[in-house]
Amino acid sequence: MSFLLPKLTSKKEVDQAIKGTAEKVLVLRFGRDEDPVCLQLDDILSKTSSDLGKMATIYLVDVDQTPVYTQYFDISYIPSTVFFFNGQHMKVDYGSPDHTKFVGSFKTKQDFIDLIEVIYRGAMRGKLIVQSPIDPHNIPKYDLLYQDI
Repeated sequence: MSFLLPKLTSKKEVDQAIKGTAEKVLVLRFGRDEDPVCLQLDDILSKTSSDLGKMATIYLVDVDQTPVYTQYFDISYIPSTVFFFNGQHMKVDYGSPDHTKFVGSFKTKQDFIDLIEVIYRGAMRGKLIVQSPIDPHNIPKYDLLYQDI
């Protein structure tokens, strides 16, 4: 459950996480605690967090408490997951128009683990964008429409 993962509740806390996470992938899950898809994603994130402890740090970010980042990352669907490495925003080519974030939940724990490993290895080699290792059928499809959250 999501209570196992730390929460960031202000712009200042998100800023500190981005600046303070070194040599690991920073995973920021933007969403709402009560949303059913967020809960599904949080379950996957919490079950993999110890396995990925050497490679990633995972935080939950409430979209209503961090409107600056919600707007900055153009989060119009929740959950949306954003990745950083040493303060740099890491982009991932999921085969969709948006490389800035992963929208929706991962289908399996292994999909998330594979993605973190690819981001970590790419970042260690200085890449700012990596190719998603996830089967395209497991990536949620959505239209890039502007909507209220």
